[in-house]
Amino acid sequence: MGRKWNNIKEKKASKDANTSRIYAKFGREIYVAAKQGEPDPELNQTLKFVLERAKTYSVPKHIVDRAIEKAKGGSEENYDELRYEGFGPNGSMVIVDALTNNVNRTASEVRAAFGKNGGNMGVSGSVAYMFDATAVIGIEGKSEEDVMEILMEADVDARDIIEEDDSVIVYAEPDQFHAVQEAFKGAGITEFTVAELTMLAQNDVELSEDDQAQFEKMIDAIEDLEDVQQVYHNVDLGE
Repeated sequence: MGRKWNNIKEKKASKDANTSRIYAKFGREIYVAAKQGEPDPELNQTLKFVLERAKTYSVPKHIVDRAIEKAKGGSEENYDELRYEGFGPNGSMVIVDALTNNVNRTASEVRAAFGKNGGNMGVSGSVAYMFDATAVIGIEGKSEEDVMEILMEADVDARDIIEEDDSVIVYAEPDQFHAVQEAFKGAGITEFTVAELTMLAQNDVELSEDDQAQFEKMIDAIEDLEDVQQVYHNVDLGE
């Protein structure tokens, strides 16, 4: 599980390194979180979570500040949170989360991205039951044993703790996200390599070389859509 997560993050970071796409998506997510509650992360747990994620992707401060100021300014721009589910080749499954101010446009674009690349949209619930909502928090500079001790002392439960390369990655129930972070902060750790609430597949599938190429093309098409925030899938893309 741990290695899969870091591979995903590395691939996303590599793809997003030369574009402003990731910043635009975070700007929208920060705006929505700030507008739905208080624009102060200490009073708004949703906003605090988004800002922690943004930090791990090195989102510039001016992007964050601009989104929060837009929310403070009483912008009338509103977004709906949507989830789409679908299928790719040979048992591959995909979940797509979006923020949109035009539901019909987003549904049409996501459906087209699936259909033009060998996939198809499914109905609500057709895929999500094969995934588990999971909190993923990663740190550097500690061993797996150190992390286990920190969490035990804070009385925080984790599903799994994986030591990988220079990181230790904690997998926990979504409602333990902030508890895990606070346990680390209590131990003097304030920087996180990963801070995500994600959907992890219960079982991965491996595709043939041709099917994988087609699948990756489909995922790229979906991720490139302006309204799409997150894409989760069950394909083992290898190292």
